[in-house]
Amino acid sequence: MNRNEWITQAARLQSADLPFALVTVLSAQAPTSGKAGDKAVVTPDGQIHGWIGGGCAQPAVIKTVRRALLDGQPRKIRIAPSDESAERDLGDVLEFGMACHSGGTLELFVDPVMPSATLTVVGDSPVARALVGLAPRVGLRVAVVAHGAQAADFPDADTVLDSDDVSEVSARLASPFVVVATQGRRDVQGLKAALALQPQGLWFVASARKAAVLLESLVVSGEDPAAVARIVAPAGEFIGAQTPEEIALSVLTSVVAARRGRESGVPQAQAALTASMASSALTSAVATSVAESSSCCSTTAATEPKEAASAKAVAPVAASPCCGGAKKAAAAAAPAATASESGVVPALTPEPAVALPSVAASAKSSCCGG
Repeated sequence: MNRNEWITQAARLQSADLPFALVTVLSAQAPTSGKAGDKAVVTPDGQIHGWIGGGCAQPAVIKTVRRALLDGQPRKIRIAPSDESAERDLGDVLEFGMACHSGGTLELFVDPVMPSATLTVVGDSPVARALVGLAPRVGLRVAVVAHGAQAADFPDADTVLDSDDVSEVSARLASPFVVVATQGRRDVQGLKAALALQPQGLWFVASARKAAVLLESLVVSGEDPAAVARIVAPAGEFIGAQTPEEIALSVLTSVVAARRGRESGVPQAQAALTASMASSALTSAVATSVAESSSCCSTTAATEPKEAASAKAVAPVAASPCCGGAKKAAAAAAPAATASESGVVPALTPEPAVALPSVAASAKSSCCGG
């Protein structure tokens, strides 16, 4: 057996973008066949390429490798003689009992090597293009989804889809992280395509006010309220970003945090929106009914597009001048005007929560409902 076989196998697996773990013997107390410095590449299906010791140690190693490949975290393990094969977590090391008659103790380090994660960027905006250029620099593969996109315009992308059709996107892509940076061009269609991927993390580059309207319209159109509520908007960490490149960097910071298993800060507006989405389907239906039949100020025509009808359903009836709501509308708009229209978290101290109006509040403020 070639003890250095792990080198060629590691190169092969990495070039194929397949997961594996590099296992290294840290120390060995005789009698053991493995010696300090021995290495092996271990795959999820239990294949061992290289040398880390005999058959007594291998079951514990394979079990640990599979765990490490699930969460991406390295582990130090000790395999020692014992009458029991139970494992014990000793804090800095996981100890396995070994009932083999050969005896001896091995300490090994299990280092998972994960395939490159894919970030899907939806949209062909300045922020989207900046994201596509930056993401590979932190080890992310990039897929672009944009209506009419040309591969030549995204030289850093691994995949470019020129259609944001939901069925086509879901059939051709799998991605744990998605950023929607449509910025006014096919926003709703882009969000639907992103939801179809069922990603681990989904960010929307938009202001809190715009996001509230569009996310509500998604629920009205039949999207899963729980999935919609997980969309993070505004996207990104606060770094005072102003240019498209700076905004892309702030969004990428959140993606990296999620990739490394760390929760990034979510503004209060997003928390309020998330909470409201739990019952948004019912709220939308009743609010739309109030807007159509209860308000003496305006009506929603049956022929209007769903997005326009949804926006009216979300807007408070009190904002209408005929209800004496002009002053209320101005007062409500004042704090909203301070929010960043770039779609990035505007300040270290989150802004007041942007909660969707309740049906009761709409009815109370209506000039028809008293």
